[in-house]
Amino acid sequence: MNSGKKLYKDSSDKMIGGVCSGLAQYFDVDVSLVRIVAALLVAFGVGSPIIVYIILWIVLPEKGSVTPPTYNPPTDYPKA
Repeated sequence: MNSGKKLYKDSSDKMIGGVCSGLAQYFDVDVSLVRIVAALLVAFGVGSPIIVYIILWIVLPEKGSVTPPTYNPPTDYPKA
């Protein structure tokens, strides 16, 4: 059931951190709708939307970011 979609924050269409934009792309909805829902959640104090947003801002990778390759040292050293 893996559709191959990944959740990223999108800095090309961000207002603050790109989290709402990334969520909108992941769920294939308009980013304005996600931002309105987020603003309503903050306004009515449902749960802890600001804390969740900050955590997602820190945890989510940037869209298009490349993870650096890992260094694998050689194991076959020449005999002296």
